[in-house]
Amino acid sequence: MIAEYEDLDGLALAALVRAGEVSPLELVDEAIRRCEAVGVPLGAVVAPMYERARDLARGTLPEGPFRGVPTLLKDLVSGAEGAPLQSGSRFLRGHVSSADSEIVRRYRAAGLIPVAKSATSEFGIVPTVETLAHGPCKNPWDQSRSAGGSSGGSGAAVAARIVPLASGSDGGGSIRIPASCCGLFGLKPTRGRTPLGPERAEGWQGFAALHALTRSVRDSAALLDATCPPEHGAAYYPPPPARAYLSEVSTPPGKLRIAVTTRPMLGGQVHPDCVAALTSAAALLQDLGHHVDEAAPEVDGPTFSRAFFAILCGEVAADIDEAARLTGRRPRASEFEFVTWTLSQIGRALGAADFVTAKRQLQQAALKIGPFFADYDVLVTPTLAQPPAPLGTLGPQGLSASMMKLLGRARAGGLLRHLMAHDPSADQVYAYLPWTPVFNVTGQPAMSVPLHWSPEGLPIGVHFVGRWGDEATLFRLAGELERARPWAGRRPPRLAA
Repeated sequence: MIAEYEDLDGLALAALVRAGEVSPLELVDEAIRRCEAVGVPLGAVVAPMYERARDLARGTLPEGPFRGVPTLLKDLVSGAEGAPLQSGSRFLRGHVSSADSEIVRRYRAAGLIPVAKSATSEFGIVPTVETLAHGPCKNPWDQSRSAGGSSGGSGAAVAARIVPLASGSDGGGSIRIPASCCGLFGLKPTRGRTPLGPERAEGWQGFAALHALTRSVRDSAALLDATCPPEHGAAYYPPPPARAYLSEVSTPPGKLRIAVTTRPMLGGQVHPDCVAALTSAAALLQDLGHHVDEAAPEVDGPTFSRAFFAILCGEVAADIDEAARLTGRRPRASEFEFVTWTLSQIGRALGAADFVTAKRQLQQAALKIGPFFADYDVLVTPTLAQPPAPLGTLGPQGLSASMMKLLGRARAGGLLRHLMAHDPSADQVYAYLPWTPVFNVTGQPAMSVPLHWSPEGLPIGVHFVGRWGDEATLFRLAGELERARPWAGRRPPRLAA
């Protein structure tokens, strides 16, 4: 065992490697031991890559900022040559990546060593990881609750001190949700900041971004420095950073004009613990010298929710088609979760014009939100409207009943007509995350910061949204918040490691 392993972030572990105080193989072996002792029982680890990791650790590693540091790769999008890529689906069981994706190549160039794949919801659809393929991923802070999703395996693994950082993707909140649930720092970069190739030029019509869950702000910044150079042929690329993001973490942000709100943009009620988190954060921001107003951009919640739902359904249908091409097999409903299959069928029923109309409605919503950030540097909300959800409430079983009701009503009135009349803003999922999807659509950078814990000891994240292309301000503010209210010393109940 390495005594200080769980107290150090990735950059600190890499410093030990550079100083010759520990070898990459020792770090990898420690991570593997923790994967087996903690990660597998939590449901965070779904596909070991142990021997390949040991081989890499014994070899010559790049002189990157994370040289010799073990990590986990989310089992969705992040393909590693020769490793399983199952996307949380029974249908893809046994599928293996033929090559590294671009983001994984950049992780390796930074010196990171992937030791395993982390659990995700099927195709990253729902905000919890409770798949029929692998079972539930439990929250290290309370194992009766979800670690969040869809990057829940990475969140649980980092919170449980298995690795100091792990990859994630975020199409509607899927980095920020587990960051909130697991007491971690989670940044969704600006659209196009990190590469999605070579498999895709964009994810979920540009809503999805790749990055990581970390315990420290500086690990997130250093990793973004390593992964953000432009990808040739990318669908989008924001303005390049003026300087290294890592340098921003220790730079004072100056006096910022900050808007705060607890008003849910997509419907539902906000739990008192989440209101308390926002209230506490607002007071801290004022104490730090920032100008804080209660304000928020206007969003037509029902229209936005319907349009986002329609896009999601189309994307799920395309994901199943892609899975069929990869496996050479015909998809069957019995090989997918009920929610996944149902969404795909709605996606197939939607016409091309319906899909384009939905995308235009979301683009119009984004255009209306943009001017708000001419007056404010940052918008702050709770990350989620509820504390970490109990297992079984947002997973396939919990959502299937509400989906059955939707389909029952739709059969009576015609699927498309009912879908367009249906108001998803009152649905469980939107009520749980009434802010995060909005900023996937706008493409703005956003982060969940672990500033609050409930009286029951559950993490409650606070959500910060910056201007398009302005991760720098978010990193400066996050560094200031981390210094003012350090969270690294807070850890879940000790797990057998």
